[in-house]
Amino acid sequence: MLPIVFCDEHLVAIHKPAGLLVHRTVLDAHERRFALQMLRQQIGRRVYPVHRLDKGASGVLLFALSREVGRMLGAMFEQRQVGKRYLAVVRGYPDAAGEIDHRLRRHFDAVERVAEAALTAAAQEAISRYRRLATIELPYRVDRYPTSRYALVELEPLSGRRHQLRRHLKHIAHPIIGDATYGKGAHNRLFQQLFACDRLLLASTELRLAHPVTGDLLTLTAPLAADFARLLDRLGWTGAVPPQWLPARTDPLEAEGGGEPSPGQR
Repeated sequence: MLPIVFCDEHLVAIHKPAGLLVHRTVLDAHERRFALQMLRQQIGRRVYPVHRLDKGASGVLLFALSREVGRMLGAMFEQRQVGKRYLAVVRGYPDAAGEIDHRLRRHFDAVERVAEAALTAAAQEAISRYRRLATIELPYRVDRYPTSRYALVELEPLSGRRHQLRRHLKHIAHPIIGDATYGKGAHNRLFQQLFACDRLLLASTELRLAHPVTGDLLTLTAPLAADFARLLDRLGWTGAVPPQWLPARTDPLEAEGGGEPSPGQR
């Protein structure tokens, strides 16, 4: 069952787990589970996707319950009338805050058949804002330095290009941990070894928009998945995250951090 974070007669928002595709694609022909089909079966009616969320990312994912509302929501996303917030763990220490204004060419899948003109189309405007929330230095050599630095960042994409946040963070030399396409394999492997973390550390935590039918202001929040939250706890970063973005804790041992120390907290 997919966790539902909001539902009325027009919209439904879920917390998509990491590793789940939004819909069927030839790129992952072996996959048999998709958020779109699972949600249709779960609520017993058709749903219409209005935005994307990478397979490796977790977090809030919004669907319309009719074609008309789907078109309205699609236009709102296209016109940048939807506020989006993400959390990510990145390599290195980015500036305290900043804006990445870096045009991106449209990415095509290898199996997509597109005209040569489209493949050489001009890069599109793409802007992302970020804010550093916490940092840590771990006593492990990965590159040429004797220690490795990482940061927790809050991200706000102002445009909606494919893989925008992942590509923008790579552009400023602070790739997201767990990103097999744009990240650094050595750092990804360190997190696998230290924390048994083999996922993309990117989560869509919040969508803010006016309801397309009623006009009511909505803030749709998906608390971090348990594995992401446990990682933040081990790194000593829980206090840097807004409380509404954290999962409710019911296990007293887990609430105390499970007795595991934070390695190299800084």
